[in-house]
Amino acid sequence: MRIRIRKVAVLLFAVIVATWIYQSHLPPSPRLCGFPGGPRITAPRVKLRDGRYLAYKEIGVPRENAKHKIIFVHGFGNARHDVVIAYRLPQKFFEELGVCIVSFDRPGYGESDPDPNRTLKSMTRDIEDLADQLNLGDKFYLAGFSMGGQTVWGSLKYIPHRLAGAVLIAPVVNYWWDGFPANLSEEAFHKQFPEDKWAQRVVHYIPWLTYWWNTQKFFPGSSVAAGRAALSAQDYRLLSSVPYIAEHRAQVIQQGMYESLHRDMIIGFGKWDFSPMNLSNPIPDKNGAVHIWQGDDDALVPVTLQRYIAQKLEWIQYHEIPGAGHMFSLANGMPEAIIRSLLHATTS
Repeated sequence: MRIRIRKVAVLLFAVIVATWIYQSHLPPSPRLCGFPGGPRITAPRVKLRDGRYLAYKEIGVPRENAKHKIIFVHGFGNARHDVVIAYRLPQKFFEELGVCIVSFDRPGYGESDPDPNRTLKSMTRDIEDLADQLNLGDKFYLAGFSMGGQTVWGSLKYIPHRLAGAVLIAPVVNYWWDGFPANLSEEAFHKQFPEDKWAQRVVHYIPWLTYWWNTQKFFPGSSVAAGRAALSAQDYRLLSSVPYIAEHRAQVIQQGMYESLHRDMIIGFGKWDFSPMNLSNPIPDKNGAVHIWQGDDDALVPVTLQRYIAQKLEWIQYHEIPGAGHMFSLANGMPEAIIRSLLHATTS
């Protein structure tokens, strides 16, 4: 009887300790926009099918007059204002091509409501809802930068019938995607900072520890989440030329780091339902195409893996920029080149 009681006591103690550990690692509740104590709402927003709201902005000609509509998906630690394919472009460029770009805050970023059930597939539903609410038509173009490129891969998988064309700009790669030769992915993985390798292992294998890992003080968390990302010399030059808007920077993670940065990491480096390398041509229409733009000096996204993806998917139009880092799309002439290539079939 004593042995049984002792076993029960030990089990109960273990449950209490495990519960305490789990609860101590839970992220705080997000500060929701428009609610008491939360950030104020300043942007136009659309209501999605599940009741959440997405904040957005428009660049170019009015969408009701636009010949071409492009939905832009921002990167990690960015928001709707960070439209790298529109930087330095004059209004007359948009008028010449009849282009309207709709950029939006991804869930949990900026002024868009968090999505506690966010997945790669749910993001594609958000894209569809945004397009339908703004009357962008049955088909539209999709552009994604860095981590936003993964939403483009998801859209090519789940909603290819809605895409007139797509472009991925320095899209982040998941080292665990099926299809990479083991030696190639391992070599690329181990070129990262040690803290980034550990952070990605955590989000891939034990995602519920993501918030704790990136906020604890015993070991360094993700360098990218902490704003210490590895960048090239070109990246630093380009970023120094971009006006720093304090108000916009403050908006990026104003609802909390977990619902923006950390959930991004969990989805980006977690277990996917598919591998991009197993996709067949999602836009076989001769008037549409899928492009990847990549710098060969990108310190965040391995060019070796991007090249392999492009070689594996013969229907990809691959553009590699010599000497370019992760932020090459901010360079003079690059936004125009990216948009013109995306719309080439219909503007030539």
